Amino acid sequence: MTAPLNARIATVTRNTSETQITVTINLDGTGQSKFDTGVHFFEHMLDQVTRHGLFDIEIKAVGDLHIDAHHTVEDVGITLGQAFAKAVGDKKGIRRYGHSYVPLDEALSRVVVDLSGRPCLEYDVEYTRAVIGGFDVDLFGEFFRGFVNHAAVSLHIDNLKGKNAHHQAETIFKALGRALRMAVEFDDRMAGITPSTKGTLVG
Repeated sequence: MTAPLNARIATVTRNTSETQITVTINLDGTGQSKFDTGVHFFEHMLDQVTRHGLFDIEIKAVGDLHIDAHHTVEDVGITLGQAFAKAVGDKKGIRRYGHSYVPLDEALSRVVVDLSGRPCLEYDVEYTRAVIGGFDVDLFGEFFRGFVNHAAVSLHIDNLKGKNAHHQAETIFKALGRALRMAVEFDDRMAGITPSTKGTLVG
């Protein structure tokens, strides 16, 4: 698999009355991360994406955490999605589809992604508890929805089994990293070709 001459790196800044967020992503990185969001368990999960996706991701977020983490987590998803879409570019030569099954002890999750240009989230997860490390697990859905809508991808997330909520979440984020890594990889047999019969993967 041969990467293009142009680096697939993007930086996006998003400022609202609720959050100020800057995300930088390198799709052809080595799994390095630098997070400053104030939401520590969330950062632990994001780190699974960088390590298993071999992406370099830096996120700086200032949000209204005195209220709760909702706006920060959702807006990180939005900004990360925008940066991801910008870094992927025209999608010529990539695999487009990615999938991964990841176990962690008793937990097992499956993530499947299509860089289709059409946002779609199918999220089938029932956590065994509502809070992990002080983090409200409902916010994971907000993060994924924000990411999907702005990365313009179809994302299917299924936790197939699990008794420990931390394990459930970790398998999901590890599988997400690996599925995205597969989808953005270059296929030498597709060099210069958009992987779609429509000839485009935008909208």
